[in-house]
Amino acid sequence: MSETDGLSSARGRALRHDMTKPSVARLYDAMLGGKDHYEVDRQVVRRLEQIAPEIRDLVREHRQWQRRVVRFLAHRIGIDQFLDLGSGLPTIENTHQVAQRNNGDARVVYVDIDPAVQAHARATLEENDRTYFLAADLTRPAELLADPVITTHLELDRPLGLLQCATLHYIPDLADARAVLAGYVDALAPGSYVVLTHQFDPGDGGPRGKLAAQLRQVYAETVGDSVFRSRADIESFFDGLDLVEPGLAYLHEWWPDGPRWRPLTDVNFTMLGGVARKP
Repeated sequence: MSETDGLSSARGRALRHDMTKPSVARLYDAMLGGKDHYEVDRQVVRRLEQIAPEIRDLVREHRQWQRRVVRFLAHRIGIDQFLDLGSGLPTIENTHQVAQRNNGDARVVYVDIDPAVQAHARATLEENDRTYFLAADLTRPAELLADPVITTHLELDRPLGLLQCATLHYIPDLADARAVLAGYVDALAPGSYVVLTHQFDPGDGGPRGKLAAQLRQVYAETVGDSVFRSRADIESFFDGLDLVEPGLAYLHEWWPDGPRWRPLTDVNFTMLGGVARKP
């Protein structure tokens, strides 16, 4: 699991699974080659591919980046508990699989609000006694962190890995997005890590900025507003935290596993990722 359900959908837990409207979680599933999506989702993917034919490569790059980060935290740092917010539909190499392969004691709590994600996640996790799922709205950190699923299975007084991957760009107002993240960071113990990816607009009037604007328009017309922010705005999410080298970077530049086999295109430069430690 990794990607957000889309924060533009109605808040709350009792949401109805609507197969007539596209879902961000199902868009990612379609682009990753999954099977838990519908024609309405594939139609949006086709629109995105008309603008950025290689967008599936970016989604796979995002998945690979998250795997590298979780492996780093579980194996090298020794983090043994993870909170994955806006986790999305289960697919291959989910957070719990990577974490538990590298740290046998690792516990993972997934959080999502999408009804389709809720059904699939619970079925997928039934046989894993160190992985849990919470149906909740991640834009309400105080309420979420007080939920018994969190208080029973995670120890907030010890270091934890907090994943906010492809979530905050669904909160259009920057101050609101920063407040949501701060609600979690303030509750974390020193030595915890924040893992974050966000859509990026260079704002230079060049082809990559124009691509970001076109992609945002498609999202706005289909699944809800999805902001592409400047580097400075994205960096502001890490205020008060210590960024891990190489800092806020394009996904393909954050400690790649080996040489590239596919050429980079403009869409690879519309997403930034970073990992930071709470001092």
